Parts: sequence; structure tokens; C-alpha cells
Amino acid sequence: MSEATSSIKGEKILITGPTGQVAFPVAAALAEDNDVYGLARFGKDKDRKRVEAIGVTPIPADLADSALEDVPTDFSIVLHYAVVKTGEFDYDLAANAEGVGRLMERCRPSKAFMHCSTAGVYEYAGHKALKETDALGDNHRAMMPTYSICKIAAETMVRFASKQWNIPTVIARLSVPYGDNGGWPWFHLMMMKAGVPIPVYKETPSVYNLLHQDDYIGMLPKLLENVGVPPVTLNWGGSEPTSIEEWCAYIGELTGLEPKFNPTDTTIGSVTLDPAKMHELVGRTQIDWRDGIKRMVTALNPELLRD
Repeated sequence: MSEATSSIKGEKILITGPTGQVAFPVAAALAEDNDVYGLARFGKDKDRKRVEAIGVTPIPADLADSALEDVPTDFSIVLHYAVVKTGEFDYDLAANAEGVGRLMERCRPSKAFMHCSTAGVYEYAGHKALKETDALGDNHRAMMPTYSICKIAAETMVRFASKQWNIPTVIARLSVPYGDNGGWPWFHLMMMKAGVPIPVYKETPSVYNLLHQDDYIGMLPKLLENVGVPPVTLNWGGSEPTSIEEWCAYIGELTGLEPKFNPTDTTIGSVTLDPAKMHELVGRTQIDWRDGIKRMVTALNPELLRD
């Protein structure tokens, strides 16, 4: 069992979106010592085989329209990572908001439900460090037109379902996840390699809270200790904020590649989190973003590292 999740043992766990960047390493860690199932559409056979290879039992289902009759009702823990962002509001709202409602109704005997939301639910506020009580808004419209609205709608459904069926729940507003399997900084590395300008919001710097996969896996036990009815909502990002400009400059130091930036208003502006509640309930993150970036480049593109 992964040391990070060693306190979660012998549980029957459902993970949605198990083929995704964030959920796949979580599923792999938990499957070492738990009975783990993964719910996704599994439109590609290679995706099904990939999750089976790490010891996860696939459950094909579409949260937008499935009745979920094939989903067992006796999971002790449900980790909901799945997100749909086709750009079509009707489908995306059905999958993200109505879908989580159906899922929680089906899995209402569970003792812990974790809903992975996003820092993208906050209204743009410049470089203000955002608390969980700050205003919500259509933050990601410039790049993903349905994303923020669907995530806000999903949080509303999760709060309703938790109270309606007495499901102990935590809502975690995830900031920028990355790790040895990639993430936003890796896309920037690829843009640097290709000489493509990286879009940054015109009100620079573009500040976020990078969250390494070791941390988002390692924090799960504490997150699940903080479930409640009504749900507990907390920010979930790196304890130390950083910016696109900073992490691309550091990638440049590691590789010799020079980042080029394109300030614009057609990209996502800063989303800087106030981590005080996370620190109180769950603890501080352990992976310094510089160490995480270096690990990412070493894992995915070692040929680009300077000697």
C-alpha cells in the first residue's frame, strides 16, 4: 500500500473518472489494499484495460443519462473526480450536476463522499487570496465555457444530496494538479519546446496553487476525516502559491528553453487560494513546487534537462 494512503485499508471504494490525470494515480494507490471500482464511460477499450491493470474493477456508465443500476450500493467511500466539459451546456449540466445527484442517491449508504470541485468556481478577484466564503463566478469562461457554471451547479447538488440522504460529505476545491504524469506546467513545457507563446492574463502575474500528486493522494485520509452533513467545503491547493511566469522561468532554468508570454484577456486570470482552512483541517502540503516541477520534467522529458 502507498504510505500516503496507508490508513485507508480494507474499504470498498468507488472512484469516478478513474482514467483522468488526477484520479488515475489515486486509484492506483488505493487499489493496493482496497476493493476499488472505477466508474467512467469507457468508450475506449484501452481505458478499461488500463484501469484493470492497476487492480480497479471498471463500471461503464454515463453520469449524464445512466440510471446507475449496475453500480453497487455498498461502497464505504466514494471519491467523485469525474468532470465533463464538452462545451454543450445541456449535456455538461446533466453529467456534472444531475449526475452527481444520481450518484449520491445510489451510494447513499456510504460513510464518506468526497466531491472534487475546483478553484475555478470563484469569481475573478485579481490577486486576492480567496477564502471558501468568497463570491463565486464564471471564472473559466474564456477557455472552458461550461466549466465553472457546471462546477457551481454540482456543488449545489452535492450539498442538497448530502442533507437529503444524510451522506457525510466533503467538497474540496482543487487548484492546479500536476505531477509525474503531467498537468498544466507540462503543457507549458511543450509550448516552450515548440517556441509557442504561453497565454497569461493581462493582469500579471498569473498566480495559482500548484498541487502535486503526492500531496493530493497523501491528503485523502485527512480529507475523509472531515466529512460532514451539511458538507465541509475547503480549498485544496499547494500551501505556497506560485505563478505561470515563475514556474515557466524555472522550467527554463532546468532545460535551457526560453518561455515566451502572451498577455491577454482571453485566458484564465489568477486564482490564488487562501489555504488557512485546509491547513487547520488537513495540514500543509509537503512537495515544494520547484521539486515537483523538476520531478515532472525528469519523469516525462529527461532528454530536455540540462546536463
